[in-house]
Amino acid sequence: MPGALRVDGFRTRRDFGFGNLSKGGTMLAALALAADGIIASTEPLTLVVTLPLTLGVIGLAAARRHGMSAMSYYWAKFSWRRATRSEATAYRRVLLPHPFALDLPGVGASSTLIKAHDPTSGKTVGVVHDRATGRMTVSTLLAPGGSLMAPTNAVQGNIRTWGSVLDAMSTDEQIKGASVTIQVTPGAGEALGDDVKRRKRPEAPALARTTIDELVRTTPHATASVAPWMSVTVDPGAAANPPSDLHEQVAEALRVVDSLDLSGTGTDIYRRATDVDVRRLVRSAYDPDAFHARDEEFAELGWSECGPQAADDGWEEYAHDGGVSFSWVLREMPRRPIPYSVLLPLLSPGRYQRRVTLAYRVLDPHEGEAVLEREISNAEQRAQATAQVKGRAKWSQKADYARAEKAAVQAASGAQVVDWTLMVTTTARSTVELPAARQETERAVKATRGIRMRPAFGAQAAVFAAGLPLGYNPLVKD
Repeated sequence: MPGALRVDGFRTRRDFGFGNLSKGGTMLAALALAADGIIASTEPLTLVVTLPLTLGVIGLAAARRHGMSAMSYYWAKFSWRRATRSEATAYRRVLLPHPFALDLPGVGASSTLIKAHDPTSGKTVGVVHDRATGRMTVSTLLAPGGSLMAPTNAVQGNIRTWGSVLDAMSTDEQIKGASVTIQVTPGAGEALGDDVKRRKRPEAPALARTTIDELVRTTPHATASVAPWMSVTVDPGAAANPPSDLHEQVAEALRVVDSLDLSGTGTDIYRRATDVDVRRLVRSAYDPDAFHARDEEFAELGWSECGPQAADDGWEEYAHDGGVSFSWVLREMPRRPIPYSVLLPLLSPGRYQRRVTLAYRVLDPHEGEAVLEREISNAEQRAQATAQVKGRAKWSQKADYARAEKAAVQAASGAQVVDWTLMVTTTARSTVELPAARQETERAVKATRGIRMRPAFGAQAAVFAAGLPLGYNPLVKD
């Protein structure tokens, strides 16, 4: 792989604190120890109870578990178990008098689907409206393809153009976030078999007929249907003149999305997702058997009917109509330059349906500069603190400081600072197939040679929904 086609600059935000503690954790630990000392000045025996308890809490906050603090991990597990006991993690679609009783579960509960008319193309567009925040999400269907066989200069040009798209996102206050999802559904060869059956001629040469029959026989096990799309979340109310009614808000959202020009990024735009397309993507995620159904069947579905009839949000899996899914999230990117095709193992067809989602939130130039300056200060302070204790800073701390400085130089030269994450969701037909599906995903992650991921502990339903055009982006905060 040519060095020019390698990318780097990935870095995890790190606070300055004692050991593995964050800045806030260090301050709380100091206050707790000071409180123990004040109490012990009048009642010394209290140290027998308070000091071990305080040190135990500090130890949990400093220890690491799956890339996060052990305290955060165990607190999340405690909260999930409490929610399970109160049946908050179980969903059953029933008819209730409440007006929103049939809405989608979880993070999609406040969403509704609007069928809009796009005057630019003259076609319908499906707009997902979040009634709680007022934000709207428009999805664009992309043509499956790639640039693995493209010339080096073409790929470099595509990367530069994508940087221009990120720049446009950073300077538009109405664009709150975006995500790119690629869904790979195995077993798409049945459609090819039906097409060949209609077109095959009995007078064709025997060798040709034998070859095409062999192709049809092996295709269902060797191919997959690839459905890529990009979802952009817009806040119409952030405009200079906020629209007053729903119709104007939809028009404003479509105008903002149309201003993003993806030409030259190496991506071919198929069309804006219609309301039928959105229903198909959402419904087929919960029930993979419905993916190849006719458009007429999805056109008759209500928005609430696109969700599951029943679902159970587990600690490491999500049971729903037609299967059981598990989702993983990004833990850490490699600290070395990686090829632009690093995600290819995750996008390769397998035995189970898989969705790979890249979620973005582009920081505006002022916020990005402030974040980088803070990261440089934190990295420098960590190195200095270690040098004062051990005589010299760790090499890893010096390298981290150098990466923070390099990111600041790139941002000063016009590069954009982006908060982003990677999410992978795999769906098995039953719990019996779940171990094999996990093994397949683990192998795909290991094949990337450096990307580290972990299960979305206690957040399976939310990460599952983040990979769908439901308007939910975990990086967009209220």
